[in-house]
Amino acid sequence: MERRKYILSLDQGTTSSRALIFDHDGNVCATAQREFPQIFPKPGWVEHDPHQIWSSQASVIAEAISLYDINGLDIAGIGITNQRETTIVWNKDTEEPVYNAIVWQDRRTAEYCDKLRAEGKVQMIREKTGLILDAYFSATKIRWILENVQGARRLAEEGKLLFGTVDSWLVWRLTRGDVHVTDVTNASRTMLFNIHTLEWDQELLDLFDIPRAMLPEVKASSEVYGHTRTTLFAHKVPISGMAGDQQAALFGQMCIEPGSVKNTYGTGCFLLMNSGDKPIDSKNELLTTIAWKIGDKVTYALEGSIFVGGSVVQWLRDSLHCINSSEEVEKLAATVASSDGVYFVPALTGLGAPYWDPYARGCISGLTRGSNVGHIARAALEGIAFQTYDIVKAMERDADIPIANLKVDGGASRNNLLMQFQSDILACEVLRPKITETTALGAAYLAGLAVGFWETIGEIQSQWQVERVFMPIGDTAKVARELEGWHKAVEAVMFQYPK
Repeated sequence: MERRKYILSLDQGTTSSRALIFDHDGNVCATAQREFPQIFPKPGWVEHDPHQIWSSQASVIAEAISLYDINGLDIAGIGITNQRETTIVWNKDTEEPVYNAIVWQDRRTAEYCDKLRAEGKVQMIREKTGLILDAYFSATKIRWILENVQGARRLAEEGKLLFGTVDSWLVWRLTRGDVHVTDVTNASRTMLFNIHTLEWDQELLDLFDIPRAMLPEVKASSEVYGHTRTTLFAHKVPISGMAGDQQAALFGQMCIEPGSVKNTYGTGCFLLMNSGDKPIDSKNELLTTIAWKIGDKVTYALEGSIFVGGSVVQWLRDSLHCINSSEEVEKLAATVASSDGVYFVPALTGLGAPYWDPYARGCISGLTRGSNVGHIARAALEGIAFQTYDIVKAMERDADIPIANLKVDGGASRNNLLMQFQSDILACEVLRPKITETTALGAAYLAGLAVGFWETIGEIQSQWQVERVFMPIGDTAKVARELEGWHKAVEAVMFQYPK
């Protein structure tokens, strides 16, 4: 009797590592998750220990396999999805990182970006990469490590250092150094990759003074990159799918038609619109990025990034101590009928699209003697939805397409109060799927396609099912007033703090 096969999906996120086992119907058979520490050496600096990224990921792989009582022979392929832009540089001989991973949220290179902006580099970078010149992306982080870690530049020039986003680091560890690769989606977030030629760009490498030898080989999002050599598996397992977390979620949501849009409510929030086989040059401060590459076909996307989404709820929990768990925020917010004029602009790590102000700071405004913690909690959730509104409207202008509905996923998409408010201010349907693990599912789909676990995208598309539709019920005049108040609050936090 032939063994039943599964796909193992590794979802390496900003605050935790997860492993999920999917069956052929796209159902989650087992899941394991482990948080790891966040490191904040200075204001605006965010780091991870690469060893803790790997150890947490390895431990949840072992746990998930044990929970479902399978082994390597039962796994048809491994898909990897990861926090993007986070930068790791390691010594290929010793396998030791030369510095902590610099996380996508990190703002330490903002002043260097200002310098490049003053030198007139914005348009060149935009034309080649589709990206805004910002500290968010990997290039300036790599340069910072080479400039600030003793001996790093010399080792890099000697060909002894490797760079990778988290996907590259995991594949390197899973294959015990046999394979140094990334996929087009992660490469497109480095600010070093030309999204038109699909190659590392020498002019950009020269600009940031980064040796080409450090960079991983760029592959499609769905192909066999190599096989595991780790003791986690008794048998070699193909690693066959890879995509940055937001592109994986776009694929997991089956947004395969141009104009379809999803929003992932995670640590940050990330809206992506499938823009088809040609990149759209944004006129509204959005990013043009690669959605995926399957076979020889490249699909592009428009993206808007919100730096602080669900992490504002963690801030309420860990810094204000007004809730004991993230799940409690909906109940607390529901203790009041509205935010009553309170606005929370969660610019805790600057503002992303469409504002791109790295110096903005968070602000709670509109407080009165009658305000309480319920109003603040509700304003925090509404701040997530307002930021989403701003990006959706920018996408509509860029693509010249009114968005009919928004597919949602991520942890905060389970918050019904937030999803209803999102529908109200967008005045469109918000669709929550039955399987909200769309990021991990997208990576699983990409891995499964490469090894024949699923034969076609059409076969996969039939698995997507909606769990709940949120319809707009808000008073349009009230929504207009709330949006006006929000935009005044955003204006108040921008450009007012010293650089």
